[in-house]
Formats: sequence, C-alpha cells, structure tokens
Amino acid sequence: MKKVVLFLTIMFMTMSYGQETKQIPLINVNGEGKVKVAPDQVCISATVETKGNIAKDVKKQNDEKMDAVLKFIKKMNIPTADFRTKQVALNPQYDYEKKKTSYNATQTVEIVVKDLSKYDELMEGLVQQGINRIDRVSFESSKELQLQAEARKLAMKDAKAKAEDYVSVLGQKVGKAYTISDNTQVYRPQPMYAMKSMAMDSNGGAANETLAIGEIEITANVSVSFVLD
Repeated sequence: MKKVVLFLTIMFMTMSYGQETKQIPLINVNGEGKVKVAPDQVCISATVETKGNIAKDVKKQNDEKMDAVLKFIKKMNIPTADFRTKQVALNPQYDYEKKKTSYNATQTVEIVVKDLSKYDELMEGLVQQGINRIDRVSFESSKELQLQAEARKLAMKDAKAKAEDYVSVLGQKVGKAYTISDNTQVYRPQPMYAMKSMAMDSNGGAANETLAIGEIEITANVSVSFVLD
C-alpha cells in the first residue's frame, strides 16, 4: 500500500513539474491608436489670490473679488452646472526675518465653457474682475469617452498587424491574445502662450489674442502578448 502511495505521489509530482516547465510560444508587441477631433469645449481653472497682514481683511477682499468673478460668469450665460468653486484656503505665512505673520487667501473656480466663441471675452473678463492666476486651460471633446474607445480599438488592430508582420516569414500564425496591458496616458493640450501673456500683464487685462486651437489628438497605447499557432 505504501509503495502504491509513493508511486502515485512521484507520478503526480512529475506531471506537475512537466506542466510548470511547459512554455507557451508568445510574441510581444506594442500597438498605438490615434483619433483626431476638433475640441468643442474648454475647461478653465482660475484662482483669486489676495495677501495682507490682517486675516479678516484678506478673507473679505478675497470673497469680494470672487463674488464679482462669479457674477461675471453668470452674466456670460454659463450654466450653473458648468462652474463651481473648487478650493478655498486662508493660510498664515510667517516671515522669520521680520518676525511677522502675513496671510494668503485663495479661491479657485473651475469653469467648463461649451461655446468656444465665448473664450476670449470670458478670459479677459475674469482677469478684470479679480482673477490673478490661471491654473489650467485645457481644450476637450464632449465625446472623449467614445473617442478613447475608438483609439483603443485602433491600438489593438495595430498590435495584431505588427505581430502578423513579424511571424509571416516564419510560417506561423498569430493566435489568441494571452495578455493585454493598457499603457495609455491622457494628455490635453493647453494654450501656454495665452496663460503666459495674462500672467505677465501688469495692467490686469488679458491680451486680446485669437487662439488657433486646431485639433486635439486622443491616443491609446497597448502592449499585447499573442499566442503563436
């Protein structure tokens, strides 16, 4: 009985070892898919920043400027659902040389503009009403999720085409996908020159520039391992 058990144990270990050492023939490739589209909306993140020596006064000034900014946004007929206060802060800043505490108040508003013809007027008005820091401007598409899906499909087709090119000279065929990794990094174009001109404008007004937005490019990148038949 012990011999039978020992024999079965050895046979099971041999089978397991054989399964573990069995290698699957694979080919590893990268694929890329790109979709270009004209943006139909812009997301703006802008901040009112005030500084002073008395916390109460600094906060009051900051609130008054932000109130003027929000009223201007409403005047531009931006729907209430398309803008919101994103961040509010009041921080003490201690100067060790002067041994004095000052205060820095900030409020950030995020705006989604779905009518790009309003962009120039809106940006100029924001600065005039008290915005003194433009944190982010990104042009986007309202169909981004749909376009991302299309780009992923193109990336997979590109990966399979590359794999077929590589193995065509070997007399082999590309089989099922064994592993798939999504390496996509989301990037949204920003009009850097527009933000720079506003930041350098000491008179508190934005430069009257017309943006050449062009197209945004949505890219998907995948790594795929295919089984070789």
